[in-house]
Amino acid sequence: MPAHLILGGARSGKSRYAETLALGTGLPVTVIATAEALDAEMASRIRRHQQDRPHAWRTVETPLALADALRREAQLGRCVIVDCLTLWLMNLMADADTLASALDADALPRLRAERAALLDCLPGLRGDVLLVANEVGLGLVPETPLGRLFRDEAGRLNQSVAALCGRVTFVAAGLPLALKG
Repeated sequence: MPAHLILGGARSGKSRYAETLALGTGLPVTVIATAEALDAEMASRIRRHQQDRPHAWRTVETPLALADALRREAQLGRCVIVDCLTLWLMNLMADADTLASALDADALPRLRAERAALLDCLPGLRGDVLLVANEVGLGLVPETPLGRLFRDEAGRLNQSVAALCGRVTFVAAGLPLALKG
């Protein structure tokens, strides 16, 4: 089954929608979590997400090597949720402030390699794969060059992933809108 990309803004209901779809499959579920608890507020968010999920679901924490985790976890008869691509991208852009010019994240070798690996593995994944991502291009223009670079890279990643997915859904106010498939 081709992967399904679920986009939305912050607190739009995209993760809950992905979880509802996963429950509906009746399959064993693995959540590939990309967030890192680098401060108390983020640790609290992570705990809340974990508490909201069924206890039988497995969680695999993968802040960087997402393609490797997907190749391992996405199997026939299983459902995988990646939550979320945007945090994964942020992890890969951790060194972006060292770029001489914040115009091109391709200058970050790890980001370039991991993004290519993800896009390469997506078409061949087996099982049900639900990818959650933030749509960050609908808000204010970021004030800093680094913020604008992140927004641009997130938009590029979402477009590339959407092109490879059989289904794409946008969630706003908890309501899903089918964009593709």
